[in-house]
Amino acid sequence: MKMDGDHLRALAAIIRTGSFEKAAHMLGVTQSAVSQRIRQLEDRVGAVLIVRGQPCRTTAAGERLFRHAEEVALLERQLQVDLALPQDDNSTVVRLAVNADSLATWFLPVMAASDGLLFDIVLDDQDHSAEWLQRGEVRAAVSSAPEAVQGCDCQALGALTYRATASPAFMRRWFANGVTREAFAVAPCLTFNAKDRLQSKWLSQAFGISTASPTHWLPSSHAFVDAAKLGIGWGMNPDCLVAPLLASGALVELVPGQVLRVPLYWHWSRSLAKPLQSLTKNVLAAAALGLS
Repeated sequence: MKMDGDHLRALAAIIRTGSFEKAAHMLGVTQSAVSQRIRQLEDRVGAVLIVRGQPCRTTAAGERLFRHAEEVALLERQLQVDLALPQDDNSTVVRLAVNADSLATWFLPVMAASDGLLFDIVLDDQDHSAEWLQRGEVRAAVSSAPEAVQGCDCQALGALTYRATASPAFMRRWFANGVTREAFAVAPCLTFNAKDRLQSKWLSQAFGISTASPTHWLPSSHAFVDAAKLGIGWGMNPDCLVAPLLASGALVELVPGQVLRVPLYWHWSRSLAKPLQSLTKNVLAAAALGLS
């Protein structure tokens, strides 16, 4: 079944913007033109692709076509490069799964170096980001999984180094009698979300425990650092984010030198290896500078 490129671009624009109106603005056409393209595409497929609403949602069939549209766009972009054809005015969008701490530390230079690409970043814990690739919802992922997802290639990037940190005032209040198991049972910590296991991994590594202490739920890498500095809780922070604060004394390590290293890997779709080759090169270069 041959798909019309304009129809697929209309579908992708609606899914990304959440509305027919915004999609029309993105594509530089009228809203009625977008509606007509979607009706024709739905007639062609024989299934509803978009559930109208605020925002619009995709059906399972629509999601599958959306992924197909993204893959086609990447392949067409590579063909233009291979044949030295003029590049389209519209940049190609690539959807990736990246963990929040990578985005806050070393990944942004990848985006800056990848001219001609627009990024659709899905944030998820490094222990779960590869699942997005496994489901076919992204084209590549930064993950802690060392085994390649089926149909994908994988390369080691290095590791993010984390330190358990808190403010001096927090240490005086909660760890006055030492950094002990008993103190961890009552001292509030910082947790990114329900998938965040860094605190428990560090406790297991350093003390052989995984005490469920009181916690603040705080889904922001930079807010994690600020919260620790303000004495709200103790948390696991990337070394590169807290190094200046440790040097100035604004933060201290709960156990000096007791770090947690989280190895990271770059996974990418094998069928799109060539269109993603430049992106992969940029990822490896940025990781070499930003990871240990």
